[in-house]
Amino acid sequence: MTLENKLESVTKEMYGKDMAALTDKEAYYAVLQLCRQLMENSERIEGTKKVYYISAEFLIGRLLANNLLNLGIYDIVRDLLAAKGKSLGVLEELEPEPSLGNGGLGRLAACFLDSIAALGLPGDGIGLCYHFGLFKQVFEDRLQKAEKNSWIEPHSWLHRTDVTYDIHFGPHKVTSRLYDIDIAGYGQGINKLHLFDIESADERIVKKGIEFNKNNIRRNLTLFLYPDDSDVAGNLLRIAQEYFMSANAARLILQEMQEKNHDLNKLYEHAVIQINDTHPTMIIPELIRILTEEKGFSLDTAIDVVRKTCAYTNHTILAEALEKWPVKYLRKVVPQLVPIIKALDRKVRENYKKDAVQIIDSNKTVHMAHIDIHYGFSVNGVAAIHTDILKSTELHHFYEIYPGKFNNKTNGITFRRWLLSCNRELTALLTATIGDGYREDAAQLERLLEYKDDLAVLDKIAAIKKNKKSELAAYVKAKEGLELNENSIFDIQIKRLHEYKRQQMNALYIIHKYLEIKAGKIPATPLTFIFGAKAAPAYVIARDIIHLILVMQEIVNNDPDVSPHMTVLMVENYNVSYAEKLIPACDVSEQISLASKEASGTGNMKLMLNGAVTIGTSDGANVEIHELVGDENIYIFGEKAETVIRHYEKIKSGKPAYVARDYYKKSKVIRQAVDFIVGKQALKAGHKENLKRLYDELLNKDWFMTLLDLEDYIRVKDKMFADYEDEMKWKKMMLVNIAKAGFFSSDRTIAEYNRDIWRL
Repeated sequence: MTLENKLESVTKEMYGKDMAALTDKEAYYAVLQLCRQLMENSERIEGTKKVYYISAEFLIGRLLANNLLNLGIYDIVRDLLAAKGKSLGVLEELEPEPSLGNGGLGRLAACFLDSIAALGLPGDGIGLCYHFGLFKQVFEDRLQKAEKNSWIEPHSWLHRTDVTYDIHFGPHKVTSRLYDIDIAGYGQGINKLHLFDIESADERIVKKGIEFNKNNIRRNLTLFLYPDDSDVAGNLLRIAQEYFMSANAARLILQEMQEKNHDLNKLYEHAVIQINDTHPTMIIPELIRILTEEKGFSLDTAIDVVRKTCAYTNHTILAEALEKWPVKYLRKVVPQLVPIIKALDRKVRENYKKDAVQIIDSNKTVHMAHIDIHYGFSVNGVAAIHTDILKSTELHHFYEIYPGKFNNKTNGITFRRWLLSCNRELTALLTATIGDGYREDAAQLERLLEYKDDLAVLDKIAAIKKNKKSELAAYVKAKEGLELNENSIFDIQIKRLHEYKRQQMNALYIIHKYLEIKAGKIPATPLTFIFGAKAAPAYVIARDIIHLILVMQEIVNNDPDVSPHMTVLMVENYNVSYAEKLIPACDVSEQISLASKEASGTGNMKLMLNGAVTIGTSDGANVEIHELVGDENIYIFGEKAETVIRHYEKIKSGKPAYVARDYYKKSKVIRQAVDFIVGKQALKAGHKENLKRLYDELLNKDWFMTLLDLEDYIRVKDKMFADYEDEMKWKKMMLVNIAKAGFFSSDRTIAEYNRDIWRL
């Protein structure tokens, strides 16, 4: 049966009508169903050993276009629909985005699943089926508000299975249900994303915004990603979620092993469990518990088997992001694990005396990362500088014990989504210029360097960028009601809202530029500053930074002296779908985290792939981008990681160190920008409570050293905008960034994981 006949068959079966007679929503459901059928009939990727990638987040984005692309039928389906008067592009916009992740951690996990399948490796993801995800962001009165983010429709990518497990929380029990989403490999077979839910989850308990009773896990367990943990009930719910994910994963993995008649004594020969950050850590004690209590293993044998099976990816050097749970909380939620964790702690204490490497510290707090490091066989960072910092500072005591466990796997992105899917014009130009080998081997993008002096190619790249800016302007006009000047420089910062990512520094630059324009210093080309970010509801200062950006949006865009020369926009409810519009349109990629604090970043990779030029610190994967593109194709500013680390060491030891107020006193530029936050204009447009709190934070604490780098940031950014006026220079920088982006393919990253860790 031809694809056309299959689509006709699905349409008739679902609606009893021809495609031309369907509404757009019905047509979307019909194409979704066609896609599902094709994937269900595709070959499952199998092998003697399999990776299970366990993560609290999988930010998979909309799947229709991605699946059609990976199945190799996107153009065919587009043309079939066009013949019936339907636009595939319109149908794509009707798809709700799965609320299964938040930031880079989850997007990375999604890229990795794509690449595991694209490389033909047997590997499934395991996570939770959140009903509302993080939250839907709305702006009211220039403040972030949170609403539930529904996404599950009667027709979706979720496939309900017959797999259920009884999961115990102390004396209580919940029954899980497994839902699968098929992951189509590019030109390959199918892997799975396994998502566990409970059918007793009750969406009706969510009242105002995202408020709900945190105490009844039978009703709330899978409603939200990262429920507010600012109180005890929130902490206990987080532990319950993480155990639910880990316990289901352990059951599923052991069940699959036994169905294949594998000897559990040699579990590690057939399975490798990649623990993505510390959220799934409890799979280690849970596997040990099951093997000892249900499978007849001795404790030592169970530990040996699990240690050879589990590997850990560290995503942060922020101490507050390395999870720690009080023993008393674990005893309330998962009392069955406490004896195992204490036994693991005892074994560590028998061999190592340093307090810094113990699992349970003197405050009776369990350090989850310490479990992963002691009882896994691999520990990897996600960028070269990040891994070096882990080894030399944050995890140095562990590196001294286990130097052979530590390795680096620089993050990557899937080109299928971030080029082929979201920038078809650039894809077509690349194919016409260097052939299509880069689709499967991203390293071939380097062939584009042969055209660095080809005026026709350079002009086409610039024309595509201009077209993408026009498309974004039209989308923003329809969605946000704001006019963007498509002939301006699009300066974009899109990522999770956190002080270490320093959106507040970008906001201070905007204030500085606003004051310059008011004083008559007009930029040669108009400037458009675009932000996209959600702040965790309990993260007060992050919400205050959003407020400041929205206040500046109000002031700048409504000032007739300034608005012709500068525009500010914070997009509402930033997500993968919005990123797919923003990234191809970006001129300037903002990667301005405090050096030593960003593990890697992946937005920096997506933006360079689409021809944006980076302004950034020597942090995360910026370091490797810098090495690849050279000094002349990137704008680096700010103190180096070593200097920042020394500042923190001095602060910890009580020695004279970084003091934000000293920078404020010494610099008129810094003083003017910071004072504006609590000046008459800002207070008139905003809320005194939020603005004064942020002002005080910057002056009296500034833990992520915004003022340390602000003047250098202003200097380098002004130079960058001046260089934009040299059209030929800028076009060449765009080309070099595209050509050098191939290293950051997640196919390369996954091949390295497989070579060095998984050995599938």
